[in-house]
Amino acid sequence: MSHIPYETLRPLLKDQRILLIGGAGFIGHNLALELANMGSKVMIADNLMINSLIENTFEAEKDKVQRMAYQGFLLERFHLLRKSGVALKNCDARHLADLGRIFEEFEPTKVVHLSAIASAVDAKAEPGLCFDLQLITLRNTLELIRPRTDKINQVMFMSSSTVYGDFEGDSVDETTFPRPEGIYANAKFMGERLIRTYRTQYGLGTTVIRPSALYGERCISRRVSQMFIENALTGKPLLLEGGGDGKLDFTYIKDLVQGQVRALALHKSPEDSNTFNLTFGNARTIADLAGVVKSVVPDAILEERPRAVDKPIRGTLSTDRAKTILGFEPEWTLETGYKDYCQWYVDAWEKAKRKNNEDY
Repeated sequence: MSHIPYETLRPLLKDQRILLIGGAGFIGHNLALELANMGSKVMIADNLMINSLIENTFEAEKDKVQRMAYQGFLLERFHLLRKSGVALKNCDARHLADLGRIFEEFEPTKVVHLSAIASAVDAKAEPGLCFDLQLITLRNTLELIRPRTDKINQVMFMSSSTVYGDFEGDSVDETTFPRPEGIYANAKFMGERLIRTYRTQYGLGTTVIRPSALYGERCISRRVSQMFIENALTGKPLLLEGGGDGKLDFTYIKDLVQGQVRALALHKSPEDSNTFNLTFGNARTIADLAGVVKSVVPDAILEERPRAVDKPIRGTLSTDRAKTILGFEPEWTLETGYKDYCQWYVDAWEKAKRKNNEDY
């Protein structure tokens, strides 16, 4: 397997102008910060519709402390981006002209497409919005890149491990035939097919990234990793379906971003186009996740529930290809990365409680 020291990538990124479409979200802002740290010029184009500061402020179902905490997470994203010199443009990528102005102004050399609904549950509830945010924005992105392939050497598409559907064995790799189920997964797979078609038809350099079960600071997407620690802090039970024996390849955002940066730095031409699983590479049970929460919040309530009949069957995503080609080296186990995240969440929640008491 290849060993490529991370710092050696810095010269490869130093002169790149990287546009992140839908980049103000959880994955995007973390990627933007690291690319800026590596010396790239970074711009985010985002309509701020998902993970919206406005919606978070006015949603009636959020209690005051939760609202205060999420506002803090979102405002911290903006503060960190501004401090790092990342440009953020309020742009609706569903409109070709709106996005076109960004391309004209910024003149990117690489483009990362991140625009999407962050939840399969939300995508099922609003399929039209899912299509708009994932596919219309991607169509517009590809059409703007198509006449600029002499200047834009790569488009990275953020897909999902859900394209694999139910795992037939303990693990899958990039040669496993996708069997997506549901609106979210199928929209992701359609996006993959679309950019590959543009590659063969128009010579675009493409990279498809498939992450899994992400967690990390400043996420408000209500993934299971966030819901568990938040439920523990608010006295709600951590629900263990089927005793918590379901498995996911939990991945700390820092590991994903390291892999993304490697894929952007080491891409040289359309001939290098590839698909990568970027995960920790070792599935763990939901019960393991709950165990880490309980080590941080000892009073956390664990409650077993029958397994839902339509619950997806998941497992490990092999990262051998990314290790061989990119020198990808995931570092953060649940016991290190997730525990650090849970401790960060406890501190952030206490801060929100204090602020709420001051304001009310």
